[in-house]
Amino acid sequence: MRLVVARCEVVYTGRLTAVLPEAVRLLIFKEDGSVLVHADAGGYKPLNWMTPPTVLEEDGSLLVVRKRAGRSEDRLEIRLLEVLSDAAHAMGEPAALEKDGVERDLQAELAARPGAVADGLRLVRREWPTDVGPVDLMCRDAHGGWVAVEVKRVATIEAVEQLGRYLERIRLDPATAACRGVLAAQRVKPQAATLAAARGIDCVEVDLELLRGSREPELTLFG
Repeated sequence: MRLVVARCEVVYTGRLTAVLPEAVRLLIFKEDGSVLVHADAGGYKPLNWMTPPTVLEEDGSLLVVRKRAGRSEDRLEIRLLEVLSDAAHAMGEPAALEKDGVERDLQAELAARPGAVADGLRLVRREWPTDVGPVDLMCRDAHGGWVAVEVKRVATIEAVEQLGRYLERIRLDPATAACRGVLAAQRVKPQAATLAAARGIDCVEVDLELLRGSREPELTLFG
């Protein structure tokens, strides 16, 4: 991973045009091709970013990050005016995220009973690997179609974005190009359900205590 702290200007062009005027920012270049532009405010969200796969070109003080998006191209131009720090670090093999008790238990219950997510669903593998992280459950539906299930205690907008990144990578393989996504959680926030519907992702609310009991849970499906 490369971390650059620099006074810079950033221009994004693609589906729209966005300009970040001159300021000191943290630039993160990940080994997987992700690029993030952070300020020292605004919480954990970057001001701008590019998801992999990307191509990075350097020409002196100009860094250009390019990504193909169908017939068009997304482009992030970073002009370095003053570099305060430029360091690269080997991060080693990534360790899997440790789930909290509820989330871990919910994943285990759904792995044992994937039909609680959707009728006819059967588990193929837990922690299905992608190059941006593992999806919790990889399943097939009653018709043999691939279904990627991400399990959360509370489904938020960030969870929808996370599953979207996994689907983007999974669909690069022609064998799983038609894979659909399901977000399974004890509670789905309304904003997450709205974004998921716009992204073609289903959301299912599941009660862990009902899953552990003797009767079938009642599910709420947001299409």
